Amino acid sequence: MRLSQYFIPTLKETPSEAQIASHRLMLRAGMVNQETSGIYTWLPLGLRVLEKIQKIVCEEQDRIGCHKVLMPTIQPAELWKKSGRYEAYGKEMLRITDRHEREMLYGPTNEEVITDVVAQYVKSYRALPLVLYQIQWKFRDEIRPRFGVMRGREFLMKDGYSFDLSYEAATDTYKKIYESYLRTFRRMGLTAIPVRADTGAIGGDLSHEFQIVAPTGESTIYYDGKFDSLSAADMTFDIASKLYAAADEMHKADECPIPADHLKTARGIEIGHIFYFGTKYSEPLGAKVTTPDGQTIPLEMGSYGIGVSRLVGAIIEAFHDDKGIIWPEAVAPFKVGLINLKVGDIKIDTLAEGLYTQLSNKGIEVLYDDRDERAGTKFADMDLIGLPWQIVLGNRTVETGMVELKNRKTGEKIEVALDQIADKVC
Repeated sequence: MRLSQYFIPTLKETPSEAQIASHRLMLRAGMVNQETSGIYTWLPLGLRVLEKIQKIVCEEQDRIGCHKVLMPTIQPAELWKKSGRYEAYGKEMLRITDRHEREMLYGPTNEEVITDVVAQYVKSYRALPLVLYQIQWKFRDEIRPRFGVMRGREFLMKDGYSFDLSYEAATDTYKKIYESYLRTFRRMGLTAIPVRADTGAIGGDLSHEFQIVAPTGESTIYYDGKFDSLSAADMTFDIASKLYAAADEMHKADECPIPADHLKTARGIEIGHIFYFGTKYSEPLGAKVTTPDGQTIPLEMGSYGIGVSRLVGAIIEAFHDDKGIIWPEAVAPFKVGLINLKVGDIKIDTLAEGLYTQLSNKGIEVLYDDRDERAGTKFADMDLIGLPWQIVLGNRTVETGMVELKNRKTGEKIEVALDQIADKVC
C-alpha cells in the first residue's frame, strides 16, 4: 500500500478526551474516529488490525472443533423473558420497540439466541459435544464509556457457547477452551493470566477472566508469583488452575492461600472471560436431548468471550513507547514500513519501487511512504504507526547499495545490502 494513496488521517496533537495511551495513539495514528461517546468508526489502518485479531481467534476456535455461526444484533425480548434476564439485566441493555409494537433489544450477549437455536435442532446426545461461536458487534449502554475502544458502548466480541451431556463433559470442554484462549493470546504476543472471577450477569458457578498486566488496567488482580516464571507454553489448564489468581472482587485477604512475600498485585486489563453455568439457560429455553438410556435432560452449557475490539487497545497498552505503537508482528497492520527519503530522485525512486514490488510479490505486507514530505515527518509517522520493521532508502543506497533496517521494538538499526533485504525481513 502506498501511503500517498492510503486513507490514514494521523494527528500531531493528542485529542483532549483521550485519557490513556491506547486511546491517544489510536486517534493519533488514524485508526479510529469517534462518532459519539463510546462509538467509533474503524478506519483502514485500525480495521486491518481488527481483522488480524479476528483471524487468529477463528483459527484457534476452529482448531479445537468449534463451529462458526453469525447471530443477529437485534433479538426478540421474548427469549430474554423466558430466561428471566430481560428485566434483571439493567439499563445497559438497549431496548427497542418495532413498528408492530414488538419488544426487541440490541444484543449485549447471545446466550438466549444460541440456546433457542440448539433447542430447535439438537435432540440427541449423538450431536454432542457442540461448541458454536461467532464474532459479532454488541451494544451495552455504559453509563460512562471511556478509554476509547477499551470501554466503548458498541464493541466487537467473539462469543462462544458449549453444549454437553454431563457436568464432566462440560468441564472437559471448559478446559479445552481455557487452553485455546492461552494459545490465542500467545499468538498475539500477550501472556494472559487466568484469574478466578465473578460470573456477573451471565450467571453460573465457574468463571475465569484472562487478564494482561498493564498500568492502565481497570481492575486489581492478585496472583501467585510463580506465574511470572511460567513460560507461555507451560501455562496449561492443569498447571495454571492450581496456582492462585483472583480478580479484586474474588480476593479475600484473610483467606488467601499465598504467603504475602509470594503474592503479586497488579492492574489488569480483561481480554477474555469464560463461564460454566450448567442448565441456567437450557432449562427455561427447552434445550434438551435424549440420553442413551432414553431420558430427556437439559444440556450443560458454558459461554466463552473474547473482546476483539478491546484487544486492539489492550495490545497497544502493552506495547508502546513515547513515540507511538509497537505492534507484535502477528497483528501488525503491515509488516514493513518502506521509507523513501528522496521522492523525486529518479535513481532512488526506481530502487524503492523495485523493492516495494519485490517485497509485495513475496507476500510481505508493505506500507510504502512515497509522500513528498520531510524525513523527520516520515520517521515520526512510521514510529507512531508502529510497524515491526522499517526500511530506509536514501542517498547512501545509491552510493553503497545498502539500506537501513530498523527494528521498531528494540530500536536497533543495521545496514543490509539492497539485494538481501527481502530475504532478511522474510
